[in-house]
Amino acid sequence: MKMAPILRAFAAHRPVLPTLLVHTGQHYDMEMSDRLFVDLRLPQPDLNLEVGSGSHAVQTAEVMRRFEPVLDAHLPSCVLVVGDVNSTLACSLVAAKKGVPVVHVEAGLRSFDRSMPEEINRVLTDQIATWLYTTERAAHANLAREGIEAARIHFVGNVMIDSLLAHRALAVPPRETLRRAGTDPSVLDCARGFGVVTLHRPSNVDDPDTLRCLFAVLREVAQELPLIFALHPRTRAHIDRIGLAELTAGGRMVLLPPQG
Repeated sequence: MKMAPILRAFAAHRPVLPTLLVHTGQHYDMEMSDRLFVDLRLPQPDLNLEVGSGSHAVQTAEVMRRFEPVLDAHLPSCVLVVGDVNSTLACSLVAAKKGVPVVHVEAGLRSFDRSMPEEINRVLTDQIATWLYTTERAAHANLAREGIEAARIHFVGNVMIDSLLAHRALAVPPRETLRRAGTDPSVLDCARGFGVVTLHRPSNVDDPDTLRCLFAVLREVAQELPLIFALHPRTRAHIDRIGLAELTAGGRMVLLPPQG
């Protein structure tokens, strides 16, 4: 989602900027990978590292191991990374160690919670990056506090908003989405509207007790407001292990696969 507007901008540039799109294979589920390339009208990746799942350490190390030969073969003038996932940090580390400049899009965002793996990825990637492109002004203060020179920081806006605006007209109405999923759309008949939920961070879904507590809260909310829950594959695996019927009983909560 973050790369789509960037690649469109590159394609519109004259002369066209040569790019090599590398898919690390962190998401390998069809709904989370192949379908998104189609829905976002992204070109197929030039390379897929096919890293797959694993612990944070294993995934980061495997991306590094597989990305280094890519740099050796193609000798890019820079490496552009987005967001805060493990592949963001892994590719940045490889590039920095080989003397290739790093561009970080979505730099400077902070939760100030070092227990989150994504926070570690954000902080370290920003320290490595040569150029830092931010989505909000508060990010500049965060980066300045961490000793990063203002000349390296550029406010460019939020590419996720670009993706939203580009695809808003293609959005399927909620009732039609439910019909396609084989669910009675009358579940949305509520004067107060409905809510949309997704959960996927390990801190929220990996621990059974935490996940049960979150679902207990969602069940309470669903008594007042119907909820559409788009299930990330990671979350689906955990709630299947715990017991899906137990978690969704007693509330107007509709479970759907990932939505493009």
